[in-house]
Amino acid sequence: GEMIIGIEEILLKEDTDVVLVQGDTNSVLAGTIAATKLDCDVGHVEAGLRSFDRDMPEEKNRVIADHTADYLFAPTEQSEEFLLEEGLPEDRVFVTGNTVVDAVQQNHKLASRKSSVLEEFGLEDTEYGLLTAHRAENVDDKETFEDLLEGVERVGEELDIEFLYPIHPRARGQLDEFGLSIPEHIKTIPPQDYLDFLQLQSGAKIILTDSGGVQEEACILGVPCVTLRENTERPETLEVGANRLAGTA
Repeated sequence: GEMIIGIEEILLKEDTDVVLVQGDTNSVLAGTIAATKLDCDVGHVEAGLRSFDRDMPEEKNRVIADHTADYLFAPTEQSEEFLLEEGLPEDRVFVTGNTVVDAVQQNHKLASRKSSVLEEFGLEDTEYGLLTAHRAENVDDKETFEDLLEGVERVGEELDIEFLYPIHPRARGQLDEFGLSIPEHIKTIPPQDYLDFLQLQSGAKIILTDSGGVQEEACILGVPCVTLRENTERPETLEVGANRLAGTA
């Protein structure tokens, strides 16, 4: 609610004609609502992504944004097909490609030059895994979060590697609240900026994640990815064999 109020103030001040929202966050939902109320045109970047899991808050955000937006910028033909199947007008849909691909290609070499994160954590000559887990359905339930960590621990034992876990403050809070301990093969580190995280992804032996964007980035970087969810809104990563769904149990 506060985001809607704040965004509306800016849109009025700037006399805005078109608002672009990207992704499926609460910020996207707030921007869409604020812009629509003021009769601004809305363009949704990453339109048409679907997990078909209505229990996922992000799924509701992207559906609302898609059905409200005037311009739907779909990353793939599959996303376009989902939009058309939902009855959205074809003249609103534009297949533009994926902005994540552009971002990774533009910044991969820059990250290798500028980032010192591998040296910082002593990873230059060490094989390691990378873990991200932040979604409410994974970290808000004690049993699910515990199962997820135990599963990652088993992978670490099997591959004889340590997993670095840049832990979100909210997930850290849930760990403390539930009284869960971090297993031996997982090392928590602070959240990383984009270039450092890109460098960590690039050097990892394997990535375990519940993030949508990380699934795409791992695919682009050629790093094997396992998604700790029952579904994904990035089915293309599954189709090309770059990603596997594993759930958390």
